Amino acid sequence: MPTLKDVELKIVAVKKTKQITKAMNMVAASRLRGAQTAMDAFRPYAGKFAEVLGSLAEKSGEEASPLLVPKEDVKRVHLVLMTSDRGLCGGFNANLTGLAESFLKKTAEKGLELSISCFGKKGRDWARNTGVPIGAEHLGVVGGNFDFSAASNPGRLLIDGFIDGTYDEVHLILSEFRGMARQIPTLKQLLPIPPIETEEEDLDEDKPFLAEHIAEPSAEELLGDMLPRNVYVQLYNALLETSTSEHAARMTAMDNATKACNDMIENLTLAYNKARQAAITAELMDIVGGAEALKG
Repeated sequence: MPTLKDVELKIVAVKKTKQITKAMNMVAASRLRGAQTAMDAFRPYAGKFAEVLGSLAEKSGEEASPLLVPKEDVKRVHLVLMTSDRGLCGGFNANLTGLAESFLKKTAEKGLELSISCFGKKGRDWARNTGVPIGAEHLGVVGGNFDFSAASNPGRLLIDGFIDGTYDEVHLILSEFRGMARQIPTLKQLLPIPPIETEEEDLDEDKPFLAEHIAEPSAEELLGDMLPRNVYVQLYNALLETSTSEHAARMTAMDNATKACNDMIENLTLAYNKARQAAITAELMDIVGGAEALKG
């Protein structure tokens, strides 16, 4: 049975841990508000951009840009993996690297060469441990303060690699933010740019008519500038989604850790009271035994 001093020291240690987890929860909540605000502000732009781009690409066809044309013989695949730089966020990074692991197995079964670009130290460490060639590392971006250049500069390198034949396909793994309790690891194709999906509208008189976009200059000329920018927009939106998901996951993990500390303190306090009661009982027994001995 542990001594009173041992139990008391454990209670003090758990209380200090609780202070740390509570502080980290508050920091994550503060950063989550800023990240979620930026994500919500960018989503309408990304949606409208995809809508206009889909309309122009449909009129122009695949011959308008090499970014729309799939390679006939795919041999080299590049993966952009977005994770966090720090841990203590539950299974957030494990879910993302698990999806990357399954993607790695599929490419290996097809006999394809895989290289990777990493946003975040956790993804970089996973790539090093698995032996996947790392093409680029972007650390300190996810979960921090970044601007559009954090997506445009890596996106330009990806486009150049696709055009010159370094990569035949480029895929992206991110964490989609669906809510405080739902951050979904998602795999998307980045290059060649897949057909822009538009929501199918039923034949309903209440739904507005989607007008055709008038392009000046021609749609082909506009696509030359808009298609590369679409890659940047997707990367930037993925960074916002993953950053928001990371803060939400860390906030949830720290909240669960704080609750676990409360449970441990309650159990340790009960054990401390039991140990103290046993010590008091033992002392009383000694006193009663000594008094009986003196009477005898």
